[in-house]
Amino acid sequence: MNKTATDIVIKPIRTEVEYRNALDSLRDIFNAPKGTPEFDQAIVLGLLIEEYEKKHYPIESPDPIDAIKYLMEEEGLNQTDLGEIIGDKSKASLILNRKRKLSLSMIRKLQHRFNLPAEVLIQDYPLAD
Repeated sequence: MNKTATDIVIKPIRTEVEYRNALDSLRDIFNAPKGTPEFDQAIVLGLLIEEYEKKHYPIESPDPIDAIKYLMEEEGLNQTDLGEIIGDKSKASLILNRKRKLSLSMIRKLQHRFNLPAEVLIQDYPLAD
């Protein structure tokens, strides 16, 4: 059953049942045409769902080195490529093997190259023994 703007009551999401109901409602109006009341309600409902998820289903940031390795794999890059990105081929191995921390300069270059949030890259992480 498709819902219309008059069928959906927008209110804060406080419980898991309300969260599931909000997801169902959003699913029904998700493709509403721009400029319609359903479109506006989809935007508001999406924001409420996002806030509930931030509180109840937080996603931890990945480890900086794991994130770099993942993105390298996704793009088919190797250690030499990483060295070219950070500006120092010899340090790429040290970084990937956790023998050296990322410098601010490296973080900036990686953030720019991979469009990765700085919050991920500036996290502390353990070095190998």
